[in-house]
Amino acid sequence: METFLKVDDLKKSFKDAQVLKGISFEVNKGEIMAILGPNGAGKSTTIRNIMGIMYPDEGKITFQGNTEIPRNKIGYLPEERGLYKNVKVMDILLYLAELKDYPIKKAKERALYYLKKFGLEGKEKASVEELSKGMGQKVQFIASILHEPEFLILDEPFSGLDPVSQELFKEEIRNLAANGTAILLSSHQMNLVEEMCDRLFLIHRGQKVIYGSMDNVKKEYANFKCTIKGNNRVEDVQGLPDVQRVEQKDETVILYLTKDVEVASWVKNLPENLEIHELSIDRISLHEIFIDIATDKNMLKEGAETNA
Repeated sequence: METFLKVDDLKKSFKDAQVLKGISFEVNKGEIMAILGPNGAGKSTTIRNIMGIMYPDEGKITFQGNTEIPRNKIGYLPEERGLYKNVKVMDILLYLAELKDYPIKKAKERALYYLKKFGLEGKEKASVEELSKGMGQKVQFIASILHEPEFLILDEPFSGLDPVSQELFKEEIRNLAANGTAILLSSHQMNLVEEMCDRLFLIHRGQKVIYGSMDNVKKEYANFKCTIKGNNRVEDVQGLPDVQRVEQKDETVILYLTKDVEVASWVKNLPENLEIHELSIDRISLHEIFIDIATDKNMLKEGAETNA
């Protein structure tokens, strides 16, 4: 698979605080790569170094083997919104496309197409300040993809969107990746990341914690859990084999199982007198893995890495 972006041993400090401590990862063409981490982990600093907004103290960033930033090939949706409020929607879209040396006629055709697709038909003459937060997010997303970038950075792309609009964004992001765009996505909505992304790079305190394909990460770190709904007590299941811990929420008992447990065999250990209205067994979610790291519960192996 062809690599578009390569970040190699990136380090960055502000005064006496080292924010990035030698992180390395790649983003390949046609994939959706997640960069994740708690607030203050170094995600925004990493993105700003990639974009040339700031420069690393050490390390190397290359785009298809070149160190020069190919600005006309990059699309960027920042977390902080930056559209001119008193400018008409179409004018701002064409202006930003022109900055990328994209043909204006083609930009206008694509702008009208995306405005219609995202439910903004007829809003091309409205000023940005007339739009709702969700509408403004759609316009900024359109601006980031209008010039057909080969590499796209999306920082919290689903912010302010209702569920219907989220689905539209997800569909478009997947289409872009399917057509070869390399996508680096940062979001705190772990369910969407888990659903969409091919690989992930998770950092904490400026260091790599997890790096690999979504499937491998789930297999390596996401142990199975058994959820039982019914009028049961923790004591009824606490002594079962291969159970790390038990949690109870109202009439739901959750059993977190040990790594490499054989689920089909383990189920036979459930007591016959359990009250079971519903029972499900699945792996813990990316959200739970994220919480574990962000809150230093240390359920994961220290400094662990999964390679794609």
